[in-house]
Amino acid sequence: MTKILFVCHGNICRSPMAEFVMKDLVKKAGLERQFQIASAATSTEETGSPVYPPARRKLAEHGISCAGKTARQLTKADYGQYDFLIGMDRANIRNMNRICGGDPEGKIRLLLDCAGRSGDVADPWYTGDFDATWRDVLAGCTGLLRAVREERF
Repeated sequence: MTKILFVCHGNICRSPMAEFVMKDLVKKAGLERQFQIASAATSTEETGSPVYPPARRKLAEHGISCAGKTARQLTKADYGQYDFLIGMDRANIRNMNRICGGDPEGKIRLLLDCAGRSGDVADPWYTGDFDATWRDVLAGCTGLLRAVREERF
């Protein structure tokens, strides 16, 4: 089983979008039993909060539900429990390394690297542009699924 944890600052926009987009891609590929997918935050600011309403609406536009998801913080123990910890931006990566005590097994990656392009996933908390975030997340998750299936990770 491949275990993937998506991580952003608050776990209410980008990382839950990635979590549920990836779950949808895996389901459509008939691979649900082969994956465990979740998301978390690097901060405690939104712990216990549901997915931000505009992010929920963007997922719903594409027939994806995130019902019941609440924000939680990344823990050092997550490093041992997941095969891949996928950050949305470089600040997330720095904080993930700090929380996890480094990345000795090379599990921490940037999502858009999976899409074959460098850069950060657009943060809709600041931009309000959930379309750009959707495009980034979809491209990253599609590339990640392809890389895992082809065993390039």
